[in-house]
Amino acid sequence: MDTLFGAGNKNSEASATDFYAAVEGRRSIYGISNEQVVSDDRIHEVINYAVKHTPSSFNSQSARVVVLLGDQHKKLWEITTNTLKAIVPADQFAPTQEKMNAFGAGYGTVLFFEDQSVVEGLQKQFAAYADNFPVWSNQSNGMLQFVIWTSLELEGFGASLQHYNPLIDEAVKAEWNIPSGWKLLAQMPFGKPVAPAGEKQFGSLEERVKVFK
Repeated sequence: MDTLFGAGNKNSEASATDFYAAVEGRRSIYGISNEQVVSDDRIHEVINYAVKHTPSSFNSQSARVVVLLGDQHKKLWEITTNTLKAIVPADQFAPTQEKMNAFGAGYGTVLFFEDQSVVEGLQKQFAAYADNFPVWSNQSNGMLQFVIWTSLELEGFGASLQHYNPLIDEAVKAEWNIPSGWKLLAQMPFGKPVAPAGEKQFGSLEERVKVFK
């Protein structure tokens, strides 16, 4: 499994090109369907690989992932829809309903969590860095989100990153018996792309990158 993505060819020009292409190809794709692109076992395999190899501060490995497929995926977006209906005025709900329908039309959703018991344990063990551990935890989870997002793109899926937490946190924990110490950070609906990503604008790299020699 450690050579799942050609890790044995670290120095090859082809591998570098593939990596850059994957980074560029990862986009927010909102038009998705539930048509199967790869097997469920393959989805599990690439997500396991990402969770295992994405770095974390102090090698804390505090990230937790829940993968919802099929009816379980649809249930998540039903829960989210019902939660939002309680707070969004009915006469303004149509755009939100369209979003919920689009996400629910996909093949699955990846839920990203951080185990707060791990974070709190590190805060106690290394008190001098206590304020930093929640920040480092979020940074590591962001890296994991990117790795999984890019991995799904490589497999032929389109995905986007959503943040309906903390509104849906308690309902999600109750529905899937999620440990109380797991903090929900993001939701990533994915499926077969049925519409391309929009054009992306880029700011000046001269203003964003400084190099000193």
